[in-house]
Amino acid sequence: MTPTLLKIAFIAVGIFIVYKLIFSGKKGLTIFEMHFKDGRLNSHKGKIPEKFAKDCRAIAKANKLTCTVRAEKLNGVRLHISANVCDKITQNIRNMFPFEYYDKKQIDNSRKAS
Repeated sequence: MTPTLLKIAFIAVGIFIVYKLIFSGKKGLTIFEMHFKDGRLNSHKGKIPEKFAKDCRAIAKANKLTCTVRAEKLNGVRLHISANVCDKITQNIRNMFPFEYYDKKQIDNSRKAS
């Protein structure tokens, strides 16, 4: 009876490890998300820089885009754009994004000597 329980426990641990390796991809903190449908901003979440939002709306309107634009923060900021958008428009949106706005270094004043 004991060898059977050990085999079952070993198989269960193996399945758990495989599951974690496959489905636990690192995902960063979502800064904002914008959903466009037929060139119009359908919905949004988070704090979007004003100039980027304006430029992104103009690009989406001109090209009648149906897509999602999302920014995530994990060791820096990454911009995700739906795969159904062509490479030229994706590059235009990336060029408009203010990466330097999010790359500011935090100054630690607690360690300064008076």
